[in-house]
Amino acid sequence: MLALLFTAHWEEAEIVDVKGRGPIDLAPFTCQEVTRSSVISRVCYDAESRRMLVQRYAAYQQYCDVPKETIDALLNAPSMGQYFNANINAAGHDGNGPYGCRMHKAPSYQ
Repeated sequence: MLALLFTAHWEEAEIVDVKGRGPIDLAPFTCQEVTRSSVISRVCYDAESRRMLVQRYAAYQQYCDVPKETIDALLNAPSMGQYFNANINAAGHDGNGPYGCRMHKAPSYQ
């Protein structure tokens, strides 16, 4: 029994600080490290809540009600930074962008 205890794999919870939101546990998210963009270094997506976290310049930002197709398009875009700026971070009528969490209710992960 003790041998099993000491050989078990322990997964640590990863909690990140999200701008304007505070700490969020990444357990429900699927994250991808990005190495081909000078703007974006990580994209995390929770398909159930349609919520995306993007790490840009070492800071995480949240986006709500993001369709899976938009995530796929971002990850496959020739220029992720240009796609992100034009389609995700683009200023909406309130300056919050089309996926801003002020317009879309953000789920509670705490």
